Amino acid sequence: MTSSDNKQLAGLNILVTRPIHQATALAASIRSLGGNPIVLPTLEIADIDDFSSLWEIIDRLNKFDWALFVSPNAVNKAMPLITSRRALPSHLKIAAVGKGTADTLLQYGIRDILIPKDKFDSEALLECKEFAEMSGKRVVIFRGFGGRQLLGNTLTQRGAVVEYAECYIRKKPEIDTTLLLSDWSQGQLHAVIVTSSEGLHNLFDIIGGLGQQLLKVTPVITTHERIAQAAKKLGLEKVVIAPSPGDADVLESICTYFQSTENSSA
Repeated sequence: MTSSDNKQLAGLNILVTRPIHQATALAASIRSLGGNPIVLPTLEIADIDDFSSLWEIIDRLNKFDWALFVSPNAVNKAMPLITSRRALPSHLKIAAVGKGTADTLLQYGIRDILIPKDKFDSEALLECKEFAEMSGKRVVIFRGFGGRQLLGNTLTQRGAVVEYAECYIRKKPEIDTTLLLSDWSQGQLHAVIVTSSEGLHNLFDIIGGLGQQLLKVTPVITTHERIAQAAKKLGLEKVVIAPSPGDADVLESICTYFQSTENSSA
């Protein structure tokens, strides 16, 4: 985006559904482009109740060949615990599902990180040649409680011994959406950003019947084909997939959508 078009989102109210600590930078970027971000976190990232299993895994990290981090949340919850207790074993290889997760690992001084080259998801990570043959390899996956099974199941099928280090809980927050629905009903909400399938389903529950009808005809910007498919199953009609979960790509997708809408109506 050039300086001449840096207010591309002027007059647009955009709902941001990311967890609160991940929404701040995106909201600021929307504001810098003239838009009005409405932050409504539909996922709450909370600490686990019992750390004993996590401590036990951290204490024997030297037994593992690979440590996989599935999200920035996994990094931010696990790494402070790890560094408070020990150094990472020098032989332990680190992998991240996506660039955002890798960037978060960099903040903790970890630089040698395997990430997929093109798409950023579990499927793409599994396509890396390093994970083609895993016989006898020990893998620990840092994730939220009850996350997707694909990564662990596939690595197990390839011969790895896999353990999960569940380091946070995802919750559906209790939110009063009365004011939001009032504005939305009057056409004062122009787009919704959804960056996880769970967050989408939580939003669907939180906004109730009226909100669900409004959501179905509101542009929804997602960051993965899997989220888009979930949105379409819920009956959402205007689904846009950003090239990556990064803020720049999400913003570019919003700007492109509304620019094309303006052009088509001109």
